[in-house]
Amino acid sequence: MRTRCDRERLVSDELRARRAALIEDGSRQGRALCRALSEVTDEWLRSVFASAVGAGSEGSVALVAVGGYGRGELAPGSDLDLWLLHDGSLEAEALAERSERLWYPVWDAGLKLGHAVLTPRQALALAARELDSATAALSVRHLAGDEALADDVASRAAGQWRKRSARFLAELRTRVAQRHERADEVAFLLEPDVKESRGGLRDVHALAWAHAARPVLLDGDADALDRAEETLLAVRVELHRATGRASDELVLERQDEVAAALGDPSADALMARVAAAARTVAWIGDEVWQRLASSLAGPLGRLSRRDRSLGTGLVLRDAEVHVEAGAPVEDDPSLVLRAAAAAARTGVPIDRSSLERLGAQARVLDGPWPEAARHALVELLASGRRAIPVLEALDQRGLVHRVLPEWEPNRSRPQRNAYHRFTVDRHLCEAAAHAAALTTEVARPDLLLVGAWLHDLGKGYPGDHTEVGIELMSKVAPRMGFEEDDTATLVDLVRHHLLLADVATRRDLTDHDVIEAVASAVGSLDTLELLAALTEADSLATGPSAWGTWKAGLVAELVERVAHVLRGGTAAEVTAGGFPDPEVRRLLAERARVIHGEGNVLTVVAPDRPGLFARVAGTLALKSVAVRGADALSAEGMAASRFIVEPGPGGLDWDEVATSVGLALDGRLALAARLAQRGARGRSQPRHAALLAAPRVRIDNHASASSTVVEVRAPDRVGVLYDITAALAELDLDIGLAKVATLGSEVMDTFYVRTAEGGKVLDRDHARELERAVLHRLER
Repeated sequence: MRTRCDRERLVSDELRARRAALIEDGSRQGRALCRALSEVTDEWLRSVFASAVGAGSEGSVALVAVGGYGRGELAPGSDLDLWLLHDGSLEAEALAERSERLWYPVWDAGLKLGHAVLTPRQALALAARELDSATAALSVRHLAGDEALADDVASRAAGQWRKRSARFLAELRTRVAQRHERADEVAFLLEPDVKESRGGLRDVHALAWAHAARPVLLDGDADALDRAEETLLAVRVELHRATGRASDELVLERQDEVAAALGDPSADALMARVAAAARTVAWIGDEVWQRLASSLAGPLGRLSRRDRSLGTGLVLRDAEVHVEAGAPVEDDPSLVLRAAAAAARTGVPIDRSSLERLGAQARVLDGPWPEAARHALVELLASGRRAIPVLEALDQRGLVHRVLPEWEPNRSRPQRNAYHRFTVDRHLCEAAAHAAALTTEVARPDLLLVGAWLHDLGKGYPGDHTEVGIELMSKVAPRMGFEEDDTATLVDLVRHHLLLADVATRRDLTDHDVIEAVASAVGSLDTLELLAALTEADSLATGPSAWGTWKAGLVAELVERVAHVLRGGTAAEVTAGGFPDPEVRRLLAERARVIHGEGNVLTVVAPDRPGLFARVAGTLALKSVAVRGADALSAEGMAASRFIVEPGPGGLDWDEVATSVGLALDGRLALAARLAQRGARGRSQPRHAALLAAPRVRIDNHASASSTVVEVRAPDRVGVLYDITAALAELDLDIGLAKVATLGSEVMDTFYVRTAEGGKVLDRDHARELERAVLHRLER
């Protein structure tokens, strides 16, 4: 005879089997699967309730779902949040016994359970005190038992939420802002949390709660949020399916799998859809919380002055930019940009009805721009960060590509690498915002701003993005009304937007030919000035690893030397000096061994020997001292190196470092073994490893008159610089100069090398062996 436990176990097994069948059925996705899982779970819980509580008690007890389950959004890995409501007529012992008989089968089924046993008074008291309980009560859904009891709690909780809305909405707004600070944005993260990050599912729920308190959503918002939620929920469901657990972070390793499951042609296509959905949620949310802040502040917190004119057809009214009723939207091609510039200038949004009207009536600006449109664009971009939310509002109503049709292929386009933080379109807007802070440093701020906004426009198209961007700019700039000379400058900004950063971090700035080649490419001081500002703005907009004091210093040094040549000077006049400085030259002449660290610079002078540079680099790696840049040279049997470093978390003890470097130079430190042991202990793939390309080596015999230039790009790890330079030493190559750069999770290192005879690596077989040696070291 079966015991009650046996029967309950069979019931739990039945739920597991039915859930598994639904989850394995790939034809059910997103909301459809959530609802199916909710329905199966509802049915099962009703049978458990009937067995646990008994028919005789149904008049005084009700089982309700709350939270995500209450909304019918039960994803494969979701918790079950349940309240057992009772009217207080049951004895405490009987109530406890029956509730346990209700909860245990849920646990036996392997589900996570959040549960509470409450009277209506207790439930409403909790909902009156705590925000989490209040929002949970908004989703109360009857499952079994006394339906009137459940409906009464749901109705009274909703009324209580509206009555206490001022307090709860203020707290909710604060919590949303705090969560955004912790979790960043779904639209721009390489591995977004589709639930918690800004623009994610949690924001959709928060907006629904806010709307339940006060009608804060405008026409079309609910439908837009519903479509965005469907996209994000579908991704969340597939993540739960793929991982077998409650996973909400769309990690790189899962993106191809999720894309295939949802029918997207590629992970890029999936991430573009996710970004677009999240941006819609974030934009609506920003507007809602801004309106609520004004509402909660009361009449004194809102502007109620008379309309103030902001130009033809535009007025400032109640802290918003309005398009006047009689403004000829279809016949005024500058109106969209003028409205945007006015909003950015005054720091207020464009009124939603005006935005909708512009979206419905504004024409595509595919012909010559009126001068007012170009001036408005420059004014908009010049407002810096205040332009970004305005551009986002235009984008939400399709107005950016109405102004600039070439923009559309870049919209929400992911870059999917650990170096770039933003989608292509947002990167361009961020670059323009950073450029706005640099306009006082250039003679033509308008060219800097437009060049920054459009420098990567070619990324949305097939082919090399710079070449495509040149072609696009040569068409867009004249259409905007720029003169021929200005168009040529803008085209040059696109053509050379990577030039200064690449040369500064990868080439010998004491080489006359390098400086003269850059001067020849740039052509004029005005263009150099613009490129210097664009380089900084572009780097700052790329991500935290793309710009720092080391890179800024190298770019400034390059710009100064190129400017000297463009003013009529010679490269020789500015390339003398640098490394080695007179002090290092003196030490080289005295043939003394010196190991000296100060600040963030380590200088080593010692008798030259194969692998000397590698030994210093390996020692620094052992000491957790990150190398950010290095210079080296050798002459007449002596070698000198200068390492620009970043101390590890424990700080930097130069005496200890110098002692270890000395041991390594004397051959008394087993560097390879120690680095291998350290790497094995701390071995873990870098974040975003799936996007890191395999190591590659490029050998260039044209970049320098006297040396072979070896460029190495590889994933960063402990001892990577040691491995590269040890491979060069293995082939008896002398490092004359090194440029070491760590960008995010990758190294991009450049070495000027000569053979033992003092020449270039010109023999093809020798060059192939060089590449083989470096790759072997890096791929071990």
